[in-house]
Amino acid sequence: MGFDGDEETAPQNPKYLKSKFRYNSPFVQVSLIGLVCFCCPGMFNALSGMGGGGQVDHTAANNTNTALYATFAVFGVLGGGIYNILGPHLTLAAGCSTYILYAGSFLYYNHHKHQAFAIDAGALLGVGAGLLWAGQGAIMTSYPPAHRKGVYISLFGSIFNMGGVIGGLIPFLTNFKRSEAASVNDGTYIGFMVFMAAGTALSFAILPPSKVIREDGTRCTHIQYSNVSTEAVEIVKLFLNWKMLLIVPAAWSSIFFYTYQFNNVNATLFNLRTRGFNNVFYWGAQMLGSVAIGYLMDFSFESRRKRGIAGVCVVALLGTAIWGGGLANQRRYSIKDPLPPLDFKDSGRDFAGPFVLYFSYGLLDAMFQSMVYWVIGALADDSEILGRYVGFYKGVQSAGAAAAWQVDTQKVSYMSQLIVNWSLTTISYPLLLILVLLAVKDNHKNEEGTAKEADPTSAGSAYT
Repeated sequence: MGFDGDEETAPQNPKYLKSKFRYNSPFVQVSLIGLVCFCCPGMFNALSGMGGGGQVDHTAANNTNTALYATFAVFGVLGGGIYNILGPHLTLAAGCSTYILYAGSFLYYNHHKHQAFAIDAGALLGVGAGLLWAGQGAIMTSYPPAHRKGVYISLFGSIFNMGGVIGGLIPFLTNFKRSEAASVNDGTYIGFMVFMAAGTALSFAILPPSKVIREDGTRCTHIQYSNVSTEAVEIVKLFLNWKMLLIVPAAWSSIFFYTYQFNNVNATLFNLRTRGFNNVFYWGAQMLGSVAIGYLMDFSFESRRKRGIAGVCVVALLGTAIWGGGLANQRRYSIKDPLPPLDFKDSGRDFAGPFVLYFSYGLLDAMFQSMVYWVIGALADDSEILGRYVGFYKGVQSAGAAAAWQVDTQKVSYMSQLIVNWSLTTISYPLLLILVLLAVKDNHKNEEGTAKEADPTSAGSAYT
C-alpha cells in the first residue's frame, strides 16, 4: 500500500470523531488487533511457556520451534511487503490460520510421537507468523496519533498478554491433579485450537489504514496498493538502512531468551501444574510491564527524544537487576545437577524465589519489546514504511530465536545460555540510545500521516 499525496482530513461530525469507541477509530482497531493476537500468538505463548510445547521431552518442541523461527526469519522480513500488497484481511487471516495447525500437530504428537508433522506445522506457522506480526506492527505503530503511540502499544500489549494469562489457565486447570512429570492432556491442545480459530475469524474485522480516522479527523494514510517489484526493492534497502542496523542486536535478543526462560527455568524447576500456574503470572507481568513502559514513554517528559532516552535507560537498569537475580538462581542447579521440581502448593518458601524471578522475566520482556516498538514507531508514521520496519525487526528476531532453540537442543549449559542472553540484551541498549538521539525528532510537525521518515538532522523544538 503506497502513499499517495497528503494526509486526508475526513469530513466527519466533531462529536462523532471524539468517541474512542467508533468502529473506525484507532482505539477500536488497535483493540481488535490485540484480540486477534490474544487468540493466536497469545495462546501460542502460553503453550510455549509450558516448556517443550507441554511435552516432557523438549526435543520435538525444540526442533519444531527451530523450523518455525527459521521460516519466520524470512517471512518476517517479507511480511511487511506482503501486507502492503494484500492489505490486512488476507494477510492477517492467512497468518492466524497457521496457529491452529501448529497446536493440532502437538495434539497429534501426544498420541503418535512423530516429529515430522509437528516440524512441518512449525515451519508453516513461521510463514503465518511473519504475515501476522508484520500486519500487527504496521497497525499498532501507524494507526494511533503520534503523541500517544506508547499508550496504544500498552493497550495492545495488555490485551495480547491477557491471552497468555488465559492460555496459562488452560493447562493449569486441565492438569491440576497431575503434579507428577507428564505431558499435557488432549483437552489443553483442543482449548488452544478453539481460541486460535476465533482469532482467525476476528481478523476480518480489521480495517485498512485508509478507513481509520483519528480524533482530529485525519486518516492514517491515503493509500494505493503496492506491487511486488516495489516491495522487493524496498525490502532490500532495509539491510542498508542505518536505523535498522542499529536495531539488529535488540531484535536478535528480544525473544532469544524465551528458550532459556521457558525450558530451563519454568520447565526445569517446576512440576507440570505449577508451570501453568507460573505462566498465568508471567503473562500477567507482561501486562503490567507494557502499561508501565507505555506511560513512561508517552508522559514522562515534554520532549519525545527525552522520553525515548528515559525508556531505554529504565529498561537497561531493570534488565541488569533481573538478569543479576537470574545469575544467582542459576548457580543453584545445572543440566547435570538438577533440583527437585517445585510445586506451588507443597514447596513452601523454596517456591517463592524462583517464582518471583520468573514473574520478573515476564515484566522485563514486555518492557523491552514495548520500548523497541515505541522507538520503531517514532522513526516514521506511515503504515507502509512501518510495516517494512516491523517486518525487518520480526525477521531478525526470529532468526535469533531459531538459533536459540537449537542451542538448547545441543544441551549447552544453562549458565552459558544465561550469560549469552544477558550479554545480547546489554549490547542493544547503547545502540538504541544512539538511534533515539539521531533519528527521533522532538518536533513532529508535518510528519504525522506522511510517508516521510524522521530526519536525523532535524532536532526541532520541544515536542508538544
